[in-house]
Amino acid sequence: MVDGLFVTDYFTRTPRKLSPFRSFASIELFHFHIPEDTVIAVWNLITFKEQGGTFGDQCPDRSITVYFRSGAPSVINPLHTHFPRDTAVPGSFALTLTWTLPNRTTGVFNVTSPLPGDWFLAAHLPKDEGKISVKGLYEECQYLFQPQLIVQRLVNIAVLYPGHVTEQNMAPHNRSCLYKVFVPSYTSRVLVEVLRCRGAEGCPLWLRVRAKAPPLHNSTTLDCREHTPCQLAQDLPFWQHWYYVLVEKHPGVPGTVSFQVTVQLTDCSRPSLARPPFLPSSASMNMPHSFGSAGGLALGDSPPPTSSNDTKHPVSIPVTSHAGERCWPVRPTLRNELDTFSVHFYIFFGPNVSVPPDRPAVFVINLLPVLDSGGVLNLELRLNVSSLGGENVTVFGCLNHEVPLTSSDNTSVTCETESLAGFLLSVNATASLSRLRIPYPQTGSWYLSLRSLCATEHGFEPCTNVTAEVYLRAYLSPCINDCGIYGQCKLLRTNNYLYAACECKAGWNGWGCTDNAEAFSYGFQLLSTLLLCLSNVMFVPPVAIAVRSHYLLEAAVYIFTMFFSTFYHACDQPGIVVFCIMEYDVLQF
Repeated sequence: MVDGLFVTDYFTRTPRKLSPFRSFASIELFHFHIPEDTVIAVWNLITFKEQGGTFGDQCPDRSITVYFRSGAPSVINPLHTHFPRDTAVPGSFALTLTWTLPNRTTGVFNVTSPLPGDWFLAAHLPKDEGKISVKGLYEECQYLFQPQLIVQRLVNIAVLYPGHVTEQNMAPHNRSCLYKVFVPSYTSRVLVEVLRCRGAEGCPLWLRVRAKAPPLHNSTTLDCREHTPCQLAQDLPFWQHWYYVLVEKHPGVPGTVSFQVTVQLTDCSRPSLARPPFLPSSASMNMPHSFGSAGGLALGDSPPPTSSNDTKHPVSIPVTSHAGERCWPVRPTLRNELDTFSVHFYIFFGPNVSVPPDRPAVFVINLLPVLDSGGVLNLELRLNVSSLGGENVTVFGCLNHEVPLTSSDNTSVTCETESLAGFLLSVNATASLSRLRIPYPQTGSWYLSLRSLCATEHGFEPCTNVTAEVYLRAYLSPCINDCGIYGQCKLLRTNNYLYAACECKAGWNGWGCTDNAEAFSYGFQLLSTLLLCLSNVMFVPPVAIAVRSHYLLEAAVYIFTMFFSTFYHACDQPGIVVFCIMEYDVLQF
């Protein structure tokens, strides 16, 4: 039995007609927002058929694929095409709906303790079979999709103040107590400890910690019965987020269990000292909640977009560290908005960056919530080889979300920890250029840490007296390389959310229209263009007959139509064999 006050919220979206998948531009995208302290989210996925304004009982059953992702739209690839080079593909969860009734089906998708913030659903029909049919001879079958979201969240969760001790007595009928603590910026370590635990069988408690949402059975866990003192540490915690602490009683333990719980936050700038109590103005001291058994599906444990208002042009230089050992300056970037999803991030006193041998160079890129998640985040590193002085230097870059990763291990080149995943870039004298593209990035703060290491016979070692110089470029674009010459970048909208996607042509496919597995050859494109244009020669016999019969007005009309039809088709081809003598809209008119 769950104790505490729950609030249930209900959200729904208007049904939309689904289309067969050709590219991301043909999917239907739905945007939801899950509030903080949500313990369960349930999506009802309703699909029904229509034909001629009535239920489409005679329509064939076509499977419907639905994708879920937290923080940004899903990067999907149902046709298994190739992505452009240097493209990172974020993961998402997908399910397929099958029909249980002739004209209607319903699916349910549960998420226990979902990450708060923006969630996106994408849905589409399978790829069309390519059959040609005459439109208007029969009523078209339509497949409509409507998602509904029900969330249940706790209110008045007990707040832990860093450095303060909270006492708790867990009654026999309760199984757990839930708390949360806010972790501000420049915190390098979170330490949760259970003190003075007294029960019928020693300290029969589990201690679980999770960022952003209440813990699950697979969250970071410590058995207080086997560890004394009962301490659970989280290095490199996410900044500007709530951390949830769940103290859970072992099953079958009789009587009341009493204990104390406290949290210590380590300040990056003063690693030997604990951070003084800090709490956002919206927080308040409340009593803890007691829970029944926990469990369910944990989805989207990648960082969601931050809800705080990030300063576009910070003037202070904060610091960061690894595991509370050292602090390094974090250099801000200047945001310059040129157009929709066209944003350049300029480095103060850049774009050339000096990477000293004894410490990393750390930069922060702030993406605005919702507004920036529909484009592509591009990062480019170019090494100035002349600055190496003949040394075998490699500059490694780690791009991480919401917390910088500056490893104290001088020989390590990984950008991941147990709870933190990132992207690795590297440049050296042989490969002086490295690029990274992230379609539909999660919003919030992205941190880039650059450090230089020298290659030796025993691996990488710290360099001495060599300061590498790197050209750094970071920007947002609507599509990857503007979809190339075989695609068109389209700006799409679902309600008030904007996103961009490529629509490919001439048989090219893929996220950036770079997959040529089914592409038309140049000869085929040239032949099809010539045949289509030369088909207008059929106007010549009517023109000759009209001139011979002295119907000059009719002959002029035929010549006029033949001329513009020929060049209209020459300008309307989907490939690279295109010839336009004037604006396409003029020819079309």
